[in-house]
Amino acid sequence: MATTTDQQQDDRDAEESAGRRRGTRGPVATAVSVLGELLITTGLVLALFVVYSLWWTNVVADRAAARQGDQVRDRWADGPGKLDTRDGIGFLHVPSMTDDEVLVKKGTSDKVLNDGVAGYYTEPVKSALPWDKRGNFSLAAHRDGHGAKFHNIDKVEKGDAIVFESEDTWYIYKAYARLAETSKYNVGVLDTVPEESGRKKPGRYITLTTCTPVYTSTYRFVVWGELVRTEKVDKDRTPPAELR
Repeated sequence: MATTTDQQQDDRDAEESAGRRRGTRGPVATAVSVLGELLITTGLVLALFVVYSLWWTNVVADRAAARQGDQVRDRWADGPGKLDTRDGIGFLHVPSMTDDEVLVKKGTSDKVLNDGVAGYYTEPVKSALPWDKRGNFSLAAHRDGHGAKFHNIDKVEKGDAIVFESEDTWYIYKAYARLAETSKYNVGVLDTVPEESGRKKPGRYITLTTCTPVYTSTYRFVVWGELVRTEKVDKDRTPPAELR
């Protein structure tokens, strides 16, 4: 018969053996564990990328846009001078879309738009400018990331004000049509007379374009407006009634 001491030693040996068996994992268990750790790491990296794309790029772009906008207003304050389209030609105001003013510059490349501004098209269809007697002032801006200035373009309804502020004039447009989804290759929406909007005769139009659905660049969302009047900018830069 085993003594108490012998029995205790046997119990300890059994516990150590069971522990070793529990601590030994087979190849399948090891692979599953490694895969799980990789998935967790990948998830964290993707989460950080989303934060960077949808938050930090907005922060950086808004700072750049504010700095460039201040430069334009400082130039205006210095008195009439030669227009430099590289700095910006003015500011877009669309109350139903954003509370922010949006600096408008020349071009629609990422290099331009990533600074949190709107750009007017130079290709594939050349945009008119607001002070031109006829034509389509056609603009693009990001919907998500990099300032996301046109994020709420879907909030713009028929009859809403779209106002462009230049150095000496307010150009007041009224939205009259929109296209919730069209091909990114549909350049007809930028035509001098945007017939797809329902207009058939030359006029003074404005077109806003951006990517859709949100967080993708598959299609384009389009809003069209038509100039209804202009107002001269006074010394206090008092905004028109539509912006008060």
